[in-house]
Amino acid sequence: MAKKRQEDPPKGSPAWMATFSDLMNLLLCFFVLLFSMSTIDAQKFELLAASFNQTFSIFDAGATAIGDGVLVSNGVSQLNELDDYINSTGRDNEGDTIPEDLETAVEKVDEAKLEESEELAELIEESLKEANLDKEIDIEFTSQYVQLTLNGALLFDSGSVELRNESLPMLSQIGKILERYAKSTIEIEGHTDNVPMRGSGKYSNNDELSAGRALSVFYYLEQNTSLDMSYVKHAGRGEYVPIADNSTPEGRQMNRRVEIKIYNSLSGY
Repeated sequence: MAKKRQEDPPKGSPAWMATFSDLMNLLLCFFVLLFSMSTIDAQKFELLAASFNQTFSIFDAGATAIGDGVLVSNGVSQLNELDDYINSTGRDNEGDTIPEDLETAVEKVDEAKLEESEELAELIEESLKEANLDKEIDIEFTSQYVQLTLNGALLFDSGSVELRNESLPMLSQIGKILERYAKSTIEIEGHTDNVPMRGSGKYSNNDELSAGRALSVFYYLEQNTSLDMSYVKHAGRGEYVPIADNSTPEGRQMNRRVEIKIYNSLSGY
């Protein structure tokens, strides 16, 4: 039987290999393109390289790390140092993450708020002097608001939430001031001393009494001014925010008060 001559295999690479090579070339070009479009912070890269060089010695053939057993004995500490480096990137020596220009901007905003509150306080004080009320109403201000403090004895009888008739002209003047100068939120807070309520009246404790007094002032402003009451808040703070010593009659009298806070337009309220 005659022997068949075995055919030689086809020369060259299989057809699928050419397609695969083209695909690999395309992927290589794609990643080179991505790398060329990226940016590298040279300073941070040098710091990172220096950190690796000092701890792992990978740039100096690794003799220190392997010969001295640094990676084996101090591997955990090295990883912690690397983690500290990464976490501290972008921080100053004190660990403050706020950029200096941002701190300056915040300071300028606070200064602007305080300046606006001071100007508002001066205008209100002039209005109170014109109405001969500057000695009956205390004025304070912060970067957020101007505060008017009214003595509770001028507004209410002891244990009552009904406004005294003698206080109505003063509240009327305050209402005009709020209409003229209030550009944001207004808060009305009632405060008492720490003497417990006695008797079986409508209000059984200082919390309820202070809330009722703040609400009475709120209702008066609602009925006698053109204020948008959606911007007016009221709250009873009871005995918990004293401004004087409750152990003396004078101190308790000062603590029985109503505070009206007029927030400035920069406060965000």
